[in-house]
Amino acid sequence: MLAKVHSLAVIGLNCEPIEVEVDISAGLGSFTVVGLGDTAVQEARERVRSAIRNSDATFPIKRITVNLAPADIRKIGPSYDLPIAVGILLASKQIETNELEESLIIGELALNGRLRHVNGILSIVTYAKQKGYKKIFLPEVNAQEASLIEGIAVYSIYNLSELIQHFTGQKKLKPIQPFKITDFAKNEITLVDFKHIKGQEHAKRALEIAAAGSHNVLLNGSPGSGKTLMAKALPSILPKLTIAEALEVTQVYSIANMLPQDQPLVFNRPFRTVHHTASGVALVGGGRNPSPGEISLAHKGVLFLDEIAEFPMQTLEVLRQPLEDRIITISRAQGSLSFPAHFTLIAAMNPCPCGYHNVPNTDKECTCNPAHIKRYNKKISGPLLDRIDLYVSISPVKFDKLADEKSNIESSEKILKRVQMAKEKQIKRFKGSKISSNAEMSIEQIKKHCMIEEAAQELLKQAMSQMNLSARSYHRILKTARTIADLENKNNIALNHVAEALQYRKRTE
Repeated sequence: MLAKVHSLAVIGLNCEPIEVEVDISAGLGSFTVVGLGDTAVQEARERVRSAIRNSDATFPIKRITVNLAPADIRKIGPSYDLPIAVGILLASKQIETNELEESLIIGELALNGRLRHVNGILSIVTYAKQKGYKKIFLPEVNAQEASLIEGIAVYSIYNLSELIQHFTGQKKLKPIQPFKITDFAKNEITLVDFKHIKGQEHAKRALEIAAAGSHNVLLNGSPGSGKTLMAKALPSILPKLTIAEALEVTQVYSIANMLPQDQPLVFNRPFRTVHHTASGVALVGGGRNPSPGEISLAHKGVLFLDEIAEFPMQTLEVLRQPLEDRIITISRAQGSLSFPAHFTLIAAMNPCPCGYHNVPNTDKECTCNPAHIKRYNKKISGPLLDRIDLYVSISPVKFDKLADEKSNIESSEKILKRVQMAKEKQIKRFKGSKISSNAEMSIEQIKKHCMIEEAAQELLKQAMSQMNLSARSYHRILKTARTIADLENKNNIALNHVAEALQYRKRTE
């Protein structure tokens, strides 16, 4: 008898429908799986055989052929175990049901019939809803994540025996109740607050602008000046994720198998720190079975590159395309995959290898020769620097400021209120479009939303000539000025907004 069960293949963040066809015919006992499956799929034969026997069912000693169609799509991973087992039970007439025409089945089997966690459940359930499936049967450990998507009945399965009893009518399962997304909201513990950082008001202001408008920042200063500390304080002023953004980030982490089982939704903006020994593949993603890299894991959050000048130049150059297009495309012989890459780049570096070239407020002298300094700074190419919105030079903090206990320093909580207000203005401004922050504006959107006063326009005209700014720099200055105006709750870009935005351009341009 021939049986057919519906399942899905996860390819990048997208899914492809898979039909699991099972044919049982007379002949010597054999079990064959065809359809371009990897090693994990081929090994499903042993898992399925043991799981069926340990679930009070009979494994037929006949010729069993399983086809995973379409055959030209490579099947990866153990998530086809459960649909294969259900197909065998259906083909051997141990279960009879009409539910399978409108249902999806997915899950990995243990030898005792228990179901294990599978990756990419959020993508799977989203696709199932879009394609009109009414039900989905999946492992219990994935149930909370799946229930975030409304409009489809999610059945939580602990083991194969439960599913057999459901299909035979012995003990019908009920779909789980949809979980409220707000139930998963957790207050992130902030280890570093801006009120603990003395001095560096210029740099803290730049990070506030970056948080409000998703602008890229380069912090340049001597060792010990507080670059890393300020970067680590940045999460405390990042605006809250919207529900749509939270689902996007969760989808990426689900595919990468980095979603904690007790937290089915990522509710805080990611903050990814990358060591300078990381390769380009680690940043972009890839591998034999391509998975998201650090750039995609920082989606809707922050990618922090400490000591950016220590990174190999070829590694840094992979940042250029995602910084501009907000998407990563990984090409392999069997096809191309795309992952989202809307992130804010925060980079820190020293002015030279020893760290003290032209550094004020210090008695330490630079020990590097001009050739070393030039080679060190050339690691960051001009096109990459052009994609940096805020370039901040940091000097060591003087003793008087460090020892001053009476100074009134703004806390992260106060700064966050301004950032959140500016973010809400942007969400309202770009409602109905595909973007949500000023840094993402196209040239057409800049013309529409960056209303600039005459005096500010004249200042920008002079700066273009004197600072030798590129066209990209011109548009990035306008985006930054727009964010500064939003932080002041102003509709038009004034002279002071443009003047502040120009302060953050690299002086050597």
